[in-house]
Amino acid sequence: MSNDRVRRWEWGRGFVLASVAVVVAGLLGFHSVVPDVGGRPGSLLETFLPWLGVAVPVLLVLSLLRRSLVGLAALLLPVGAWVGIFGGVVIGAEEAAYDLIAVQHNVSDENADPAGTARALMETRAGVVAVEELTAGALPVYASAFGAEYPHHAVVGTVGLWSKYPLTDVRPVDIKPEGVGAGWNRGLRADLRMPGREPVAVYVAHLPSVRIGATGFRSGWRDESAGLLGAAIAEEPRERVILLGDLNSTVDDRGLDPVGEQLSTAEGFAFSWPASFPVARIDQVMARKATVTKVWSLPATGSDHLPVAARIRW
Repeated sequence: MSNDRVRRWEWGRGFVLASVAVVVAGLLGFHSVVPDVGGRPGSLLETFLPWLGVAVPVLLVLSLLRRSLVGLAALLLPVGAWVGIFGGVVIGAEEAAYDLIAVQHNVSDENADPAGTARALMETRAGVVAVEELTAGALPVYASAFGAEYPHHAVVGTVGLWSKYPLTDVRPVDIKPEGVGAGWNRGLRADLRMPGREPVAVYVAHLPSVRIGATGFRSGWRDESAGLLGAAIAEEPRERVILLGDLNSTVDDRGLDPVGEQLSTAEGFAFSWPASFPVARIDQVMARKATVTKVWSLPATGSDHLPVAARIRW
């Protein structure tokens, strides 16, 4: 076969592909330096950070088609950056002992089967279940479905907490951003009293939604609400705290820093939204002076979110 019919592998082609690989690696490794101005590109990037890995197989195929040695070599950078950040999530951790299973679910105010949703959540045998987007019409249905299995519950506005263990000192938590109308109540706090243990402060919160549009990532209300929630947790006198909520944020999003500085969670994708094709975990189980050892998403219910379950060890 003549040389003009053979496309040889060369170092001299594919520099554009190599440049893209370097950019992807830079965004993975240094996402925190991307500015959050003019549409909040930094927060948008951090919300979907794991998905930058999709660029690797695309660049691999293009480099093979181009027979570009420099393109293939440059792929080592984003691969290394992605593995360094998310490799532990893929490998997974060994099963660890735990003291409590907690479930978090935005049940949707348009859910046509609240009783079925409650039964699905009960299958986890969780000790506590937090729900958001409760409506006045659905509340009695959830209360009846949880029944004797979860005899203790607390509801503030559109958020609720069902528990196998007594709940005391229940009170609302004000996380309402300035400019939001009256009647917006999306935060509660309660003492969870498990036998033989010190009370644990449990927070349930539903932060405002974010919007992605032509002007970028709009998260002003969400960020303000996160600041209020973080301040409330910082002032919490109980040493041990559990937070369950639809935070409309991934833990990588800097907009959630006021909360993330107080609490931590387990590694794991556990994507929860949208239920039809989950791309991000915006439903969170986080803790202070306790360890979230594992987090995973549950099968779909009648909501546009998937439920999220977590194991917690004191």
